[in-house]
Amino acid sequence: MRRTEAEGHGPVRYGPPLPADGLPVLPGLADVLARAAHRADAEPVGGGPALLEAARGYGERRGLPAGADRIVAGPGAPALLLALTAVLGGDVLVPRPCAAWWTPYARALGRPVFHVATPAECGGVPDPYALLETVRRVRDEGGDPRLLVLSVADDPTATVAPPDVLHEAVEAAAGAGLHLVSDETWRDTLHDVHDTVPVSPAEMLPEHVTVVTDLAGALLPPGWPAAVARFPAGPAGDGLHARVLDVLTALGARVAAPVAAAAAYALEEPEPVAARVAAAVRLHARVAEAVHAAVVGAGALALPPRAGRHLYVDLAPLRSALSARGVGDAQDLEDLLGARLGMPAPGGHRFGDDLGALRVRLSTGPLLGTTDTERTECLTSPAPLELPHVHRALIHLRSVFDDLRDDAQRWEPSR
Repeated sequence: MRRTEAEGHGPVRYGPPLPADGLPVLPGLADVLARAAHRADAEPVGGGPALLEAARGYGERRGLPAGADRIVAGPGAPALLLALTAVLGGDVLVPRPCAAWWTPYARALGRPVFHVATPAECGGVPDPYALLETVRRVRDEGGDPRLLVLSVADDPTATVAPPDVLHEAVEAAAGAGLHLVSDETWRDTLHDVHDTVPVSPAEMLPEHVTVVTDLAGALLPPGWPAAVARFPAGPAGDGLHARVLDVLTALGARVAAPVAAAAAYALEEPEPVAARVAAAVRLHARVAEAVHAAVVGAGALALPPRAGRHLYVDLAPLRSALSARGVGDAQDLEDLLGARLGMPAPGGHRFGDDLGALRVRLSTGPLLGTTDTERTECLTSPAPLELPHVHRALIHLRSVFDDLRDDAQRWEPSR
């Protein structure tokens, strides 16, 4: 990942992309896009009837019913969040850490962004007491907090907020008069649906929540940008829907017709799509569990990954070894681990975390191989971790962290 500041430790002006699944495009999905490739136009602003109807059914199957007139499609979740931020106005609140793409759009609009601490057991949602204190402080200082962005299944921490924790955060936000945007990009990537209960804030407080889902989370390749937003019912939701369409029109933010065809097909969840999603989730869950065991075994800290294709690692216990290697902050750590691991390891500062905290997000996709043949083999193998290329990748990752642990032990003062 290239820095935009020559000195390397200045303001962070870009964030890493969503963790890709590292897998070949589903053939049936590619066929749908190819059959629509003759369409040189784009969808109407907000999405055409077929795409909106597919998005309506997708939400209804997840307990989020809404008519197509309350749904908007756009070329990726960033465009939708930009429009929502522009329309809602005021200051923006986000958890710390948060998805790297949440804050640049607020800042591009000149909106202040305030980070709120998260509870110990998960990321993605603010601690309710910290949220209320932040809102009070911002208002006392003349600010105008209006929007809270959160996620139940989180990037970067790969955690899933328990329903009781989420409920407290949602109630606090509503009590503070905030509108909530629930980023549900990773909802379909839960590693164990029996262990983790996904609940949307829109189920708890439907009149205050807009749900945004980027289809790159589970359904589409990241290079085919498409996302959907579901607005609250009632006059306030109707007005928000209309004004977001105005902003998308001004931006020319429309989904390309071939991508819209593929998105509608994926949102309908036919058997090939559902089977691929399930297989990909199982694969990444196994790899994430192995990575988690490796980093924790080396003395680093990380909450067990429950969703997505990534995990968030705190290397503070290895600070002495890292300091000996010239690592003083998250940017240094990103550089060191990126070079040693041979794959991106974006530092926590890219997710709104403190620069001085030694945290990184690790993705599982790069560990699946370097060719489509190797990656496809991961999907079909009953024991993907035993495949030679995956085994080698995990051994290499483990050795990098074990080296840091051994160095840290050598630097410990004798007793």
